[in-house]
Parts: sequence; structure tokens; C-alpha cells
Amino acid sequence: MTVESVKPAPPELPELLEPPVAGGRVPLLGHGWKLVRDPLAFMARLRDHGDVVRLRLGPKTVYAVTAPALTGAVALSPDYIIAGPLWESLEGLLGKEGVATANGPTHRRQRRIIQPAFRLDAIPGYGPIMEEEVHALTERWQHGGTIDCTSESFRVAVRIAARCLLRGDFMDERAERLCTALATVFRGMYRRMVVPAGPLYRLPLPANREFNRALADLHLLVDEIVAERRASGQKPDDLLTALLEATDENGDPIGEQEIHDQVVAILTPGSETVASTIMSLLQVLTEHPEHADKVCAEVESVTGGRPVAFDDVRRLTHTNNVLVETLRLWPAVWILTRRAVTDTELGGYRIPAGADIIYSPYAIQRDPRSYARNEEFDPDRWLPERSKDVPKFAMSPFSVGNRKCPSDHFSMALLSLVTAAVATRYRFERVSGSYDTTRVGITLHPHRLMLRPIPR
Repeated sequence: MTVESVKPAPPELPELLEPPVAGGRVPLLGHGWKLVRDPLAFMARLRDHGDVVRLRLGPKTVYAVTAPALTGAVALSPDYIIAGPLWESLEGLLGKEGVATANGPTHRRQRRIIQPAFRLDAIPGYGPIMEEEVHALTERWQHGGTIDCTSESFRVAVRIAARCLLRGDFMDERAERLCTALATVFRGMYRRMVVPAGPLYRLPLPANREFNRALADLHLLVDEIVAERRASGQKPDDLLTALLEATDENGDPIGEQEIHDQVVAILTPGSETVASTIMSLLQVLTEHPEHADKVCAEVESVTGGRPVAFDDVRRLTHTNNVLVETLRLWPAVWILTRRAVTDTELGGYRIPAGADIIYSPYAIQRDPRSYARNEEFDPDRWLPERSKDVPKFAMSPFSVGNRKCPSDHFSMALLSLVTAAVATRYRFERVSGSYDTTRVGITLHPHRLMLRPIPR
């Protein structure tokens, strides 16, 4: 054996402390019970116990990260990968071969396939479709009556995603199916994340049967989309064509399962998060009519009274600030998880290889250590002279690093256009039957927001 053949041992980490354990555990369920009962308040209070805190979810120990700088370190470090309770619960929907759940070279290859569709210079090409769908939405409301904001938000989100990215002839019936199924699936997946009792979820209980039916319909919906494109023989310049013609590292066509998982990742989480944010925006415009009026005035000053267009969006400063403040207070993706791939250090604490990490953009973005009047809806905090005081990583609703949502610019343009269009046409008031407390699942949005549009 030569000296050169002896590999040096990896450097040992210095002696590090174990993070403190959060209080409030219950037998068997650990902290999962609190994450089911009042998850937002529970996550928001964790920083009082430290920047890194240990939790018990069923039999598992999970490390909760509560400080903005440390969540940024986790998102940017190669020591942590996409894995953990959130992604395990999502595998039944997203599979293991889509861009949302893959890691390493597979993820980088998949990002290269989908990224051209979301380049900044590609987004204006979607403008006419966004305008058409958003104005069709507001036209439907002029006839009065009650708006079911869940249904309406999903309809516009699904139709725009399908028409822009899949060039799909997407009928409302499919949007309704997606809305109904996603509500059931994401609620069930959240339960599976915080209470990982695997055998329990295989029992033939009514909730499990409902979950399985909804999940099966989602996958059937995606199979229909892919089959229709193949049967048509058409190859429009869109994301679905790019997937059908993509190759793997060896130059071979990618597998059917990967195509399926990629379409699921494009259509379902994207539609869910955009629809959830539209619901929150409608709630904000109802609860803060003074800001709705200010948006209306700003839009009219830019457009001169014509319908707002995609090209107007970049000039709507207050409108965009209303959207950003909505994303701060009600981020659709309010909880994220990662997994350590090596023994590492975080905030002076030891994180062992294989440990699951959990952190909450909702808690980070409402932390009084980062935001004055942290619970107050204040769009002006995003004016340049004030936003510079926000700590780094204290506002990242689309995440950061190589796992940043690839559709962030697409979504922001769409959501700004929705905000401008609906606030210009209508004021809103709640109606009987509205149940607009926050519904917590994998995503965050009002439970059942029912509004009456009042033409301006």
C-alpha cells in the first residue's frame, strides 16, 4: 500500500450542542398533535425556544429552523436535499421522477428542460392568454350573485397554466375536477406529514378512501392530457412538447413515468399555489377596501380607463406591493422540509446525517424580529426606502437557490394582473355562508370564501 492510496479521514466536526427540544409533546404523537391543532401558531412560537429546535413527529426527530439566515443557509447548502416529511407525503401525487422531488443530476437535467418556458423573455408571450382569461373571469362576475372564490380561483389558475404551458384545450369541467381533487389530496397529505402513521392510512376508512379516489383522479387527469397530445400528432412550441421530446443523460427518450410526473408537477402544485394566492388576494381586497381603491386609482392612472393589459403590470407599483404583502402574510407554501446528507453544523448546533429539517416561510415572514408591526397589512413596507431594512431571507415565498420555484416570474405577472383587473372592476363584500378562516394543509388559503362583487 502506498502513501498516495491512503485517503485522509474526513475532518470531524467540533464538539457541538444538541438543539433544545420544544415543549408541549404528547405521548405517541409528539409535537404532531400541535401541528394538527394549531400549526401556524405553533410554528410562529418556535423561535422563542431558539434558532434551531428539535421536534418529535410520531417516532421521528425533526429539526425546526426558525431564523431567516439559517433557512437561507439550508436552502443554499449542498448538505441538504429535497426530502423529509413534506416530500414523503407528496410522493403519492408528485412521484419520484418530477422536478419537484428529484435531486442531483436528475433535477439539474429536468430544470434545463422546463426552464426555457419560464425565462424572463418568454413571459410576455403568455400575456395575451393571461389577459383573455383574467378579463373573462371578471366579465362572468358582472351578472351579480355570489362568487365561490375557491372554484373561481382554481378555474383561472388551471386554464392559464394549461393554455400557456401545455397548450391544452382545457375545459371548465377539468378545472373543477382538479379543484375538488386537490382540496382532498393536499388536506390528506398534510395529515400524513405531521402524523406519519403509515399503516393507519392504509386502512379502508372513509377519509382514506376519499383521499385515494381523489389522488387517482388527479393522475387520470394527467394521463388524459398526455394521451390527447400524443394522439393529436401536434408539436406546438410548449412545455409538453419539450417533455415528449426530451432525452436523458444517455441520449435516450425520458420514460413515461418521468413525463407523467413532470406534467403533474407543472399542473397541480402550480395551480394550487396560484389559486391559493388568488383567494388570499380576494380576501385582502375585501378586508382592506382602502388599498383596493388605491389599486383601482393606480390602474386607471396608467391605463386611462381601458382594460388593464399585461404590459401595464410593471408600472403598477402599489398593486405589486399589495401582492407582495399578501404573499408575506399568507404564503401559499407555508412549510418546507429538507434532509441532511452529511453530519453538519447549523447555527452552532450539530445536525446529524439523515436528519429531517423543517421550516416555515409563514413564521419567518411574520417574525417581529424582522418586521415592525409584523401582523399588520402594510403594502408600503415594500417601498424601496423601507424594504432595504428587511433581513436577508426574511421574505422568500418562492424559496431560493437551485430549488427556487422556476415559475416565480410567471406567477408574479399573473397575480399582479389578477389583482389589477378585479380591483378595477369591483368592490367585494362577504355573504352568508362564507367561512374565510385560514385553511391549513400543504398550502394555505381561506377555507371557503364567498363574496358578492359590487361593480364600481
